[in-house]
Amino acid sequence: MNEKKYNKWIILLSVAIPLAVAVLFVVKIPNAEPMYFLPPIYATINGITAVLLVTAVFAIKNGKIQVHKRLMNLAIICSVLFLLMYIVYHMTTPSTAFGGKGAMRYVYFFILLSHILLSIATIPFVLITYVRALAERFDRHKKIAKITFPLWLYVAVTGVIVYLMISPYYPM
Repeated sequence: MNEKKYNKWIILLSVAIPLAVAVLFVVKIPNAEPMYFLPPIYATINGITAVLLVTAVFAIKNGKIQVHKRLMNLAIICSVLFLLMYIVYHMTTPSTAFGGKGAMRYVYFFILLSHILLSIATIPFVLITYVRALAERFDRHKKIAKITFPLWLYVAVTGVIVYLMISPYYPM
């Protein structure tokens, strides 16, 4: 497999996904039933992704290549499921404002902003890392995985933290 033939897809998805999410924040499905039940589900998926990533690193460090591959495939599937639910939620449900006060407000917005920016930056890293593994370019895969892993883990963990911080303010 030639990894270069996937570069166009990596670039396209790295641009299209964040743009689609941004656009879908303003595009609402008319008369849609709000889906307030989705955030705890996709936050849980983020938590599962974090566990899968850490477990996958332990697996590869212990020479369990097939276990690592399966765990990474599951992490990617979880991330895609998260993204789909996140988009559906924001297309059907009004945004919830964070109601915290004082220093907690600054902490929340710092975590949220870093989460959003790094989630955008993580997309090409995940795709490149994955393609290099598929292409069996393990020397190059390992180099970029050292960057991808902490970025992706941070995004997964902060996704859960953002949910926990804003969840008291969701209408019920």
